[in-house]
Amino acid sequence: MSKKHSNIKTAYIRYFIALSLFFVFGCSNTKYLPDGELLYTGGSVTVKDTITKKKERKELETELENLLRPKPNKQFLGLRPKLWIYNIAGQPKKDKGIRYWLRNKVGEPPVLFSKVDLDYNAAVLRNFTENRGYFKTRVSADSTVSNKRVTAEYTVEPKKRYIIKSVTFPDDSLAMSRLIARSSRRSLLKVGKPYDLDVIKAERERIDARLKEKGYYYFNPDYILAQVDSSKGDHEVKIRLVIKADTPPKALTSYKINKIIVYPNFAISKDSVKYKPEDVVQYKYFTIIDTANTFKPRVFDRAIYFKKGDLYNRKDHNLTLNRFVNLGTFSFVKNEFKPSDSLPNTLDSYYYLTLLPKKFIRVEVLGKTNSASYTGTEINVNWNNRNLFRGAELLTVSVFGGADFQLSGDNNGKNIYKLGTETSLTWPRFIVPFFHVEGNSEYVPRTKATVRYEYQNRTQLYALNSFKTSFGYQWKENIRKEHQLNVIDVTYVSPNHVTAEYLEDIKEDESLGKVIEKQLIFGPTYTYTYTNTMQKRRKNTFYFSGDLDLAGNITGLVSGANVKNGNQKSIFDVPFSQYVKMRADFRHYLKLGKESELASRIIVGAGLPYGNSSALPTSKQFVVGGTNSIRAFRARSLGPGSYLNIKTTNDYLPDQSGDLKLEFSTEYRAKLFSIVRGALFIDAGNVWLLNADPDKPGGEITKDFMKDIAVGAGAGLRFDLSFLVLRTDLAFPLRKPYLPEGERWVIKDIDFGSGPWRKDNLILNIAIGYPF
Repeated sequence: MSKKHSNIKTAYIRYFIALSLFFVFGCSNTKYLPDGELLYTGGSVTVKDTITKKKERKELETELENLLRPKPNKQFLGLRPKLWIYNIAGQPKKDKGIRYWLRNKVGEPPVLFSKVDLDYNAAVLRNFTENRGYFKTRVSADSTVSNKRVTAEYTVEPKKRYIIKSVTFPDDSLAMSRLIARSSRRSLLKVGKPYDLDVIKAERERIDARLKEKGYYYFNPDYILAQVDSSKGDHEVKIRLVIKADTPPKALTSYKINKIIVYPNFAISKDSVKYKPEDVVQYKYFTIIDTANTFKPRVFDRAIYFKKGDLYNRKDHNLTLNRFVNLGTFSFVKNEFKPSDSLPNTLDSYYYLTLLPKKFIRVEVLGKTNSASYTGTEINVNWNNRNLFRGAELLTVSVFGGADFQLSGDNNGKNIYKLGTETSLTWPRFIVPFFHVEGNSEYVPRTKATVRYEYQNRTQLYALNSFKTSFGYQWKENIRKEHQLNVIDVTYVSPNHVTAEYLEDIKEDESLGKVIEKQLIFGPTYTYTYTNTMQKRRKNTFYFSGDLDLAGNITGLVSGANVKNGNQKSIFDVPFSQYVKMRADFRHYLKLGKESELASRIIVGAGLPYGNSSALPTSKQFVVGGTNSIRAFRARSLGPGSYLNIKTTNDYLPDQSGDLKLEFSTEYRAKLFSIVRGALFIDAGNVWLLNADPDKPGGEITKDFMKDIAVGAGAGLRFDLSFLVLRTDLAFPLRKPYLPEGERWVIKDIDFGSGPWRKDNLILNIAIGYPF
């Protein structure tokens, strides 16, 4: 058969399959409908207006279509598989079993046209349009029936949109009116802008927020009336904001803070607190009624922003509540303000705090990257003790184990396994010698001390003992910006159980010996993180993390260490590392639809050894490849540069690393059905050496470094179980930087039908969580 005829045959087969699927999912859905019923397949809105620009009409149509109710059955590629599953499952006889699960959990009942109220939807569209300034809008509704399916069509005919001609603020003698007038330059109502009821509501809330900062605790937005006059002018409105005449007197009065009373042992199941006189503690400007002597008074001094005599303001109100929540010791925080019995125009503030369990155990399943750049799945069992020294401290003792593995045809089983323990103590404040430092954000600053031991085993090759201790600070400026500074960060790595086969390979390749050298690393580290990914409605969101690692700098300077001159210094017979290392991780998320997005990431890293070191310690060098990196290549097997990472005498791929790193990934993510999400991705990047290494030709960075970029692609499934995400990614290379120039792109060699090609190129990545 000729190639042309083969292509024609393939096209007919695809057409037949598509037509069959349409018949199965489409026609079969209507035969299950009750007698006389029609399947509602959705509604559309057409805006008829010759004045409004086409783009604005389309945007208005989209907004209006989102208001239509009910929503039709969910579609996938134009079909309704959930409705089909509901129908074929049939009526289950019991409230359990596979048929019940398919019909009630996976399936979706038909949306019938009898449930659609055309007149109600038309009224909703008319009301929404007029609230946008298109007064006297006409809306008509109709429907079209075909093969037991029906669609609804709505036609909206708006008039010319009204524009704001003038805005007037309260001008009476009230003190609050003067405050409102002084803030008018920040008004959301702008002359020349279209009339919009939502903007008027937002302006009332803005004014209320302004007054809340000036002591008007009992005021609310409903006390502001917006009088709209459209009787004069050509499609123009005058807006006058006034304080309602029936506003209660207390809403017109500003209040100060009088007493502050804290109940740290409040039981949420009880309406009141019983206490003895000896339970009452007066500390500075507030009263503590701690029936169990649970906390030191200074805990509340740091959390409560109000002081006696302060003018009430919502900022300090919210800061105090957020601080109590962020202490991590309370499951419930309740706050009440009551008019004082002793002083006029003052409020007594009450804080009712319900304790979390003092001791608890938590199990975590994580996808992690550790300090040695090994990635993989880790299980943590954490024992926690809250409020250890009555200062809201947190003691955590953890035991963890994990593995880093990929599955491919040439996998020889020499994967990474780890086991360890960690103890940390966290204080909800800055602990700084000779200074008293207070944070001023809603987030509690923390001081953290950590001691960690980790045993890493690369099967059949070697094992490493890693000891780490750190002391530092964590604080957040706001919900987007976070800092972490470790003023003390010490790591000691020593080899354990090095096998004879690995020692044999070191004789052939001396660079393998660096992996099992003893390492002593100490110095400060700093990390800055910025993210707005929590803003789900934004189309574009970002994440940035920047690291700075300074090791042995002061010690090297004082001791005069210089490895190039043969003057290398040691501590406890181990040469200490001296370097500067920086790393930046930038991510961008583009929301394409309600259940789809394009996620991209770029990582740039550089390390500069000097003084007492001629190279970065192995555990601090950059690597690529693996489950969270360039997924088409084995973990830590790629690079540096165009160096060919061949297998050793004992048939395994040794770890490869570099002083510089550039990595890029982009991934299309979309929900397929239920808990299953799909992804298509492309990864690219490599690592390089700063200085030439005769044992690794091609590994040094040059001006033509882009020729050394590796590229991989693939597809994956993610199973979102809410408490964790199980990820499977199948990847294959598109560009291999270690091949001769001109042969590095291997797209033409892709052959999924070839067993040898699959064995050499396909890699299945199994991990917990998203790669980024």
